[in-house]
Amino acid sequence: MKSVKHILNDVWDQYPEVLSNQQIVGAIPEIERLIAELFTLGPFYYYTLNVENSTLSNFSEGILSIHSLKKYPKHLKDIIDLIHPDDLAFVMEAETWTLEMYKEIGFEHQMQLKSGYSFRMKTKENVYEMFHHQAIHTLKDQNGKLLETINIHTNIQHLSQENNYVVTVSGIGTRHDFHQKTLRPELFALNITDRLTKRELEVFVLLIKGYSDKEIAETIVISYHTVRTHHKNILKKTKSRNSKELIKKGLVQGFL
Repeated sequence: MKSVKHILNDVWDQYPEVLSNQQIVGAIPEIERLIAELFTLGPFYYYTLNVENSTLSNFSEGILSIHSLKKYPKHLKDIIDLIHPDDLAFVMEAETWTLEMYKEIGFEHQMQLKSGYSFRMKTKENVYEMFHHQAIHTLKDQNGKLLETINIHTNIQHLSQENNYVVTVSGIGTRHDFHQKTLRPELFALNITDRLTKRELEVFVLLIKGYSDKEIAETIVISYHTVRTHHKNILKKTKSRNSKELIKKGLVQGFL
């Protein structure tokens, strides 16, 4: 299918080495877990993006009802056209920062990283609601050229009606990277990180991804009882009554 030009081409064209490099990664990212992390947060859908020509495929059915569409979009431009015009500049800045982080972390880890940020999207005529976007690279060819990504969009209007302007790049599978930047600090300031210790922040990020205390203990190699203590301290410091409220605050503050 013929490629259709869209605004993100202007960003991607500045980072050709991100889309095509010699780092071949054999490990398959845990896509199922990535999607599962979002199930409880709100209505969602996902689709596959063919990076070379920006065509779309493998939709989950939710996209039709969530956006009041009669047919599946064919190109990424069709998705971008659903984004609120006032959020497009932020989306381009978020993509730029994401690619910079991939470059800094290293292309050999490209397939074990995901990016996330939020923006408003049209759900029906003249109605825009807040969505959380996540993307993960899923397929490269034998020469290192990026072929496919999976994008997941979750409606979080019930959790937040205001954009936090936060972009996150974090590890999946065996990697536990966590990098975050607020692109509009004058409009939204993070405060959770000011209250938590470095280890508590590490536990916090895994908690809001849906890990159990036992899984966290195994993942970062500390005792289960130590994780429980961190868990209780995190709930207290974030003034969260339970894990569900903690996840909500984590999402609103841009930790997913």
